[in-house]
Amino acid sequence: MHLNQYIDHTLLKPTATEDDIKALCEEAVHHNFYAVCVNSCYLPLAREILGATEVKLAAVIGFPLGAMATEAKINEAKYCIKQGADEIDMVLNPGWFKSGRHQQIITEIKSIKSVIQKGVLKVILETCYLSDEEIRTACELCLEGGADLVKTSTGFGPAGATLKAVKIMKESVGDKAGIKASGGIRERETALQYIKAGATRIGTSSGVKMMEE
Repeated sequence: MHLNQYIDHTLLKPTATEDDIKALCEEAVHHNFYAVCVNSCYLPLAREILGATEVKLAAVIGFPLGAMATEAKINEAKYCIKQGADEIDMVLNPGWFKSGRHQQIITEIKSIKSVIQKGVLKVILETCYLSDEEIRTACELCLEGGADLVKTSTGFGPAGATLKAVKIMKESVGDKAGIKASGGIRERETALQYIKAGATRIGTSSGVKMMEE
């Protein structure tokens, strides 16, 4: 099992500088991580550094709250794809979800998936706001919308990933979608536990540390 191929090497802090992003991309190439994940303003820079390497380029949209208009998310997705993003990590609208606006959530996911076409769409549930039953329902909506992966957390909410949430997500999506565990995963051993629980991708800023452990 090659842990490096599960890792989305991530830097989403608002204070991240150009030098930080350069270092992130160089580390990803050095360790052959699956992808780097950045805010959209840094896509041109990241694309330039990654060049023709095999490392995929992921960007977040509707981040970190998920509460912006669908049209805003769609335009963000269009920009990201135009700038060379292979993957999009979008935040599900938690307020809509809690209001029972499930059809609108499905429509939003479908709209973004249609924009990115062959690109990979991960939908962030922000599981810390959801009950076990709500996690199951959210996973069903993501499948209906055509998401490729469901993701636990932004890393900017009150709590990050939990093994319990990942197990529920795995029960819900089975083999119909991948699962990305992210938010607070900093140790190699922890990452391996998440993979054992069903995660197919790990979002972390501690990838280098994991490789060194």
